[in-house]
Amino acid sequence: MKTALVIGGGLVGSLHAANLARRGLKVKIIERRPDLRGVKLQAGKSINLALSTRGWKALDMIGVSDKVREVAIPMHGRRIHDTEGNVSFQPYGKEGQAIYSVSRGELNCVLLDEAESYDAVEMRFNCKCTGVDFEKSIAYFQDYKTGEEFEEKADLIFGTDGAFSAVRGDMQKTQRFNYQQEFIPHGYRELLLPAKADGSYLMDKNALHIWPRGGYMLIALPNPDGSFTCTLFMPYEGENSFNNLDSDEAIDTFFKKKFPDFYDMMPDLVGDYKSHQLSDLVIIRCYPWVKENTCLMGDSSHAIVPFYGQGMNSGFEDCSVMNELFDENQEDWDATLDAFQKKRKPDADAIAELAMRNYVEMRDSVADPNFILRKKIEANIHEHHGEKWIPLYSQVTFSNIRYSEALKEGKRHDRIMEKVMDKSDISSQWDSPEIELEALELAGIK
Repeated sequence: MKTALVIGGGLVGSLHAANLARRGLKVKIIERRPDLRGVKLQAGKSINLALSTRGWKALDMIGVSDKVREVAIPMHGRRIHDTEGNVSFQPYGKEGQAIYSVSRGELNCVLLDEAESYDAVEMRFNCKCTGVDFEKSIAYFQDYKTGEEFEEKADLIFGTDGAFSAVRGDMQKTQRFNYQQEFIPHGYRELLLPAKADGSYLMDKNALHIWPRGGYMLIALPNPDGSFTCTLFMPYEGENSFNNLDSDEAIDTFFKKKFPDFYDMMPDLVGDYKSHQLSDLVIIRCYPWVKENTCLMGDSSHAIVPFYGQGMNSGFEDCSVMNELFDENQEDWDATLDAFQKKRKPDADAIAELAMRNYVEMRDSVADPNFILRKKIEANIHEHHGEKWIPLYSQVTFSNIRYSEALKEGKRHDRIMEKVMDKSDISSQWDSPEIELEALELAGIK
């Protein structure tokens, strides 16, 4: 029986470990944090996740989708809040399509339970990776609690230990390893909007709420207990920036002026704001992802900003793509790992670009009438012509089309729609057969 060592027991690591065990490998997971299942989970401790088609595919692969649906809340579209407190709705896709709000911690617990249900899986927590010998396929660790130093040898090692991966850190010291780390100018701070006294929601529970303000934004995702995990994304520096929220008065004044309806719902805005730490947003690009028998997966190889809701989904897709490649390569792990990095690297780069594009869209464009009109035109074409014209968001969120292909097609759609939107009578004729025909002709669709 082949052995696999999974370094990092987060979302990607626990799902991948469960799948490896399902495929007949003996697996050991080593995680630097305590076992989450022994810790009381609280909403608002980390950005809620938006689970979509790619993620569900991987969960289906290991048979836990039904368990996850028990703790996931469907969000059918965006609720846009303007500065006057008015709210509008923008559906994400066709009727019935939704992304799902899920707690990172609760999902991780489900996946750890599933991995541990296999006799072939062993877990150890509170142990940090101190190094990897790629030639010998040995990883070195230290137990936080006891100070014990130990090593683990395995046929395969998978680094699923996040954006600041210790496994990747050692890979960076090897020859011809390319690495780029980019902190964007924006950070984020979370707030928790509590439920009403009776446990019900203060806002529509089946939507992702956005307060777009041009250059920065506030978002809110629902939790099962009636609360919302809210996140303020904003530059560190400038007129509207975290650096300027340097006093209780500044915090209070800022939210009261910029997000009045949210301000009115928060019982202790200043106190809650100060109780959550300010965090950075980073993009990681590197290559190769494989060194001898060690492979990077998830954020350790391609961390992205969270604005397309695809960080977890792309990591889960790593697992399902590797599973498919294992079959295609007749269960040859050397061929599988090489094919995996070559196939996934272009898609990882594409979703990193898409995520930054979507930040600009969410903070600047979703309240723009021209943007809203363009989305209506694209939705109209999609409704009439199905797979021949799929809006970019639907390609990324509601399909398994490769990210690199979606990005390429999305840029082509941009060029077409720029010409369509330039028509002087577009606002009154947007749903006419003539406008649809022009877009189809430009796209080469018959």
